[in-house]
Amino acid sequence: MATTQAQYNLAQVHEAVSAVVPDRLAVIAPEGRYTYRDLTEASRRFASALRARGCGAVRPRAELAGHESGQDHLALYLHNGVEYLVGMLGAYKARLAPLNVNYRYVAEELRYVLENPAAKVVLCHDALAPVLAGVLPSLPGVELVVQVADGSEQELLPGAVRYEDFLREGSPEPLDVELSPDDLYILYTGGTTGSPKGVLWRQHDIFVSAMGGRPFGATEPRASLEEITDAVAASGETRLMILAPLMHGAAQWASFTSFSMGGTVVVSPNVHHFDPVEILKTVERERVVSLQIVGDAMGRPIVDELERGDYDVSSLFVLGSGGAALHPTTKERFLELAPHAMVFDGMGSSEGGIQGAHMSTKGDVATGTFRPGSGAVVLNADRDALLEPGSEEQGWLAQSGLVPLGYLGDPAKTAATFPVIDGVRYSTPGDRAIYRADGQIELLGRDSVTINSGGEKIFAEEVEAALRSHPGVYDVVVVGRPSERWGSEVVAIVQPAPGATPVDAELLAAAQEHIARYKLPKAIVYRDDLHRSPSGKADYAWAAREAASDSPTP
Repeated sequence: MATTQAQYNLAQVHEAVSAVVPDRLAVIAPEGRYTYRDLTEASRRFASALRARGCGAVRPRAELAGHESGQDHLALYLHNGVEYLVGMLGAYKARLAPLNVNYRYVAEELRYVLENPAAKVVLCHDALAPVLAGVLPSLPGVELVVQVADGSEQELLPGAVRYEDFLREGSPEPLDVELSPDDLYILYTGGTTGSPKGVLWRQHDIFVSAMGGRPFGATEPRASLEEITDAVAASGETRLMILAPLMHGAAQWASFTSFSMGGTVVVSPNVHHFDPVEILKTVERERVVSLQIVGDAMGRPIVDELERGDYDVSSLFVLGSGGAALHPTTKERFLELAPHAMVFDGMGSSEGGIQGAHMSTKGDVATGTFRPGSGAVVLNADRDALLEPGSEEQGWLAQSGLVPLGYLGDPAKTAATFPVIDGVRYSTPGDRAIYRADGQIELLGRDSVTINSGGEKIFAEEVEAALRSHPGVYDVVVVGRPSERWGSEVVAIVQPAPGATPVDAELLAAAQEHIARYKLPKAIVYRDDLHRSPSGKADYAWAAREAASDSPTP
């Protein structure tokens, strides 16, 4: 007799794990250490306080289109900290859908990302309250602001509630609320162009795809909650340190994956700026096993400091990177210093979940190719057929099976990003890829930052990787700018390595060893520092402005 596949809700999973290991550390943060019991009780208090204030009404999923939400929304406008995790878990337990807000947004951007989902509740740090105050008068749908003290000594906004007082309004007892695998996980993605988009996932689908519901390397999800808790009970404490902001999907996914295994999430010791010294001291002190970063913007400064200093990283077995490429040279330098470890590259997106992986070990390093996970495929250029391994056509990375429901409030973008082919629905976030004959997927880059120069499509990430091969390049972002001759030309914004004074000819010669001549930059602009998001992703809008500051090639 066939058995029904278990369906999961994120709050139910966390409650079940907590019941098995209540006294195990769940979070180590700059402000304190929290057991699973602590995190569970705080999130229950948060949830019951929300319910007591009338939040948490839900419409059945069957009544809604893919781009619609039937839940109240809670905006997480926070720096990293335990409050972020309490807010997420508490919202899930109250059946609100929490959503991430970039804490670097200016007023107009903040207004949009609160208005677009009709946020009902905002959980924010004191330091961010002044920006929020400027937009609240235009957001009548925001009924409650919960404010977290952070040492900035900002006063409460009118009508706001202190986080600690709000928790006291609630109860530490389990809520009498019927949770559902259809409850939403919402992830706002700014992408590289256009307004931020809210990606709507069923909680079961994102849990299996990216948050621990499927054992690493397996094609099938965990069969039951009992199987999950049995594995937790048999495991020891494993510590994962996240460096990306929790507003970034990769950090949320890594944290909840750790929770699903009964692990401990270690929050970066400095939540306001990137500090390699304190990061490595924390790795040593807390015996961190896995360090989660985002590409070279984080990886290279850590390796630089590891080479300069004297740190015990014998506990560190995995350096995990997602969201941006980690150059092979950075991997090789790290593995020279930590030959017992491995470097894990994750391939995925807000709209696709985790779609593939690559492991590098000492003596066996590569970047840009991935072993596809369950449901990962490549579609043809027209997005109406699948490509087979060995096809020479550049296609689109896609995901079948567990994919999002759609973009919140945007049926047109939902239809364009999630095409149906022969009755199967796919997610195509916009990454170009090649399906190689060996079964690996070669990721070329995001189409939105592809440069069309003289009729040739040039992927910015490919040129960036080639330029990073020169030791005089510390960081680089590549963009296109208008050109009379080429239509668009490649421009590199380069941050030189400390003490280095690279010249154009040297950089072009080094890059030409890795890419064709037509892909080489037509101009190189040098800057002391490059703008990146808190997650380490390139700020292509800023780079385009810098490229435009130099005269285009005639």
